[in-house]
Amino acid sequence: MQIKTAYLQHMNWDRLQYFLTVAQHGTLARAAQALKVDATTVSRQISALENQLGERLFERSPAGFLLSSAGRDLMPHAEAMASAAARIDLDTPQNRGSNISGQLRVSLSEGFGSHFVASRLHDFLHAHPALEVDLVASSGFLNPSRREADLAILLAQPRKGPLITRRIANYQLALYAPTSRPDWHSWSSDTRISTSGIPIVGYIPDILYAPELDYLEEIEPGLKATARSSSIIAQSHMIASGAGIGVLPCFLAADHPDLHPIWPDKRLQRSFWLTLHQDLVHQPRVRAFIDWIENQIWQGRHLLNPSPN
Repeated sequence: MQIKTAYLQHMNWDRLQYFLTVAQHGTLARAAQALKVDATTVSRQISALENQLGERLFERSPAGFLLSSAGRDLMPHAEAMASAAARIDLDTPQNRGSNISGQLRVSLSEGFGSHFVASRLHDFLHAHPALEVDLVASSGFLNPSRREADLAILLAQPRKGPLITRRIANYQLALYAPTSRPDWHSWSSDTRISTSGIPIVGYIPDILYAPELDYLEEIEPGLKATARSSSIIAQSHMIASGAGIGVLPCFLAADHPDLHPIWPDKRLQRSFWLTLHQDLVHQPRVRAFIDWIENQIWQGRHLLNPSPN
């Protein structure tokens, strides 16, 4: 569907707010809660907007409301109007300096999201108490191109889609052993791990969600994990408890007393990529989070890229 300019000029902004909220929350009930109205009102406003445009904006399913092709076409226009309305509202004398509101959904890798970001997020939440934040830290990512998240911090640069992408940080990984097993971290860097008899902890190869996580081949060609998990947090606990040795991000292992680095001068390097849909770049909530996360990365640069001991 091509949205006609004439429609936009006469479109009811309140209805567009209902449309955006349903698109962001996925169900009438959650949208109604965010808007502080009942679900019937939300349904009525969506139906009125669909009737006005003569298009079905959502596909209704048991899982919730998913944007139709017409809904996806309308999104950038609605978000542009929302951004303009936010700038106008924030620039009024009575609202200057007030907090940003709405919902922000951020998708991150499990280790970075759960360990680095989550432990610092309180500062961002305190600065913006009217903002609802969804931190999706998991094995796999939501897709900003499909509007599943407002922005994502990925392990690899996306190659397609209407996205703005840039490297936001480099980080190091190292081989770790449990502190309780000094015999596992006292040998030289030319030792062949595969013939040492030491168990190896790592990812499950056939459900590896990003090729950047295939670390072991870089440590030693042909090296295979014998104790495996899809979760880097689980792997860190497995190593710390004595299940074996394995590769971990340095920022995750930094303050863990039960983890000891092996060959600290032999590090792997990876990057985090900040990715967002190009239509969201001026959204106040998105800009606020980007500014905040860049500052956190700068402050935590010694954890992401520590100097070898």
